[in-house]
Amino acid sequence: IGHFRALANVYKHTGVEYLAATTWISPPTRMDEAVLQSEGQYSLFGKIGARREIPGCSLCMGNQARVRPNAVVFSTSTRNFDNRMGRDALCYLGSAELAAVISILGRIPTPQEYREHMAKCVSPFEASIYKYLDFTQMSARVPSFAVA
Repeated sequence: IGHFRALANVYKHTGVEYLAATTWISPPTRMDEAVLQSEGQYSLFGKIGARREIPGCSLCMGNQARVRPNAVVFSTSTRNFDNRMGRDALCYLGSAELAAVISILGRIPTPQEYREHMAKCVSPFEASIYKYLDFTQMSARVPSFAVA
C-alpha cells in the first residue's frame, strides 16, 4: 500500500486543501483500507475531496464506477482498454505519485514540477512509505480449503 502512503504524503506536504481534478481512490483489499485508516491516511483523502470507493476493482475494471463519456483519465491501474472506464474515455497510466501531482494541479505536470514534488514529499520519507503488508497478520483470515 506504499502507493497510497505516497499519495497521502504528497497531499500532506504540499498543503493542498482541495483537489483540482476529480479523484477516485479504491484500495485493492479491505486489509489495505484498514491499514490506511489506522494510519490516518484514508480520512485525508476524503477531507480534500477524493471519492473513496469500496475496496476492490472499481474504475480499473469498469465495474461499479464509470467516468463520464469522453473523459480524460489518469489511472494507476494496469489496463487502459478502450471504453473500459467509461464510454469513449481516454486513459493515461502511471504511478500513484504522478497521480497525486496531477490531482493537485489538474493537469499533467512538467518533468521539473514532478521532480520537485517527489524531492519534497516522497524521497525523504521512502522508508516509512514503502513498507510491505504481511498477510499472515490479517485479523480475519480466509479459511483454507483442501483440494481432493
